[in-house]
Amino acid sequence: MFQETISKLYKQFVRLAFNITIITLIIGLFVGIFRTVSELGLTITEATVRLGFKELVTNVLSLIIVLELIRAFIEFFEHERVRVAILLEVLIAFLIREFMLHLFEGKLSGMDVFFWSLGIVALVGARAIGLFYSVPKG
Repeated sequence: MFQETISKLYKQFVRLAFNITIITLIIGLFVGIFRTVSELGLTITEATVRLGFKELVTNVLSLIIVLELIRAFIEFFEHERVRVAILLEVLIAFLIREFMLHLFEGKLSGMDVFFWSLGIVALVGARAIGLFYSVPKG
């Protein structure tokens, strides 16, 4: 009896925490979309077009990461589990964002690009393997 009550209380607390997190991420997403749209003029007014595009790419890739995180939290509510495939997608999006930022800054050498690309390809391969060996729904 006591253990069931504690278990129910724990599940309610987890749902509340996830709801607050989802609401926070959605608010952040709307703020990010608004800022990205409002900063589109930077691509024209910046000293160089490259700086404006860097900001635009940074903002758009950050929005994609937030969207993936929201999807992971919603997936948890629907199935009460987080699939590794979704976490890998979030990680891939984050790594691509960081890779693109380093590319725009010009801080990468040829070997750095190779190793970043190799890491991203490895994660994409892991994601593909995860799809191939996924547990059937039902």
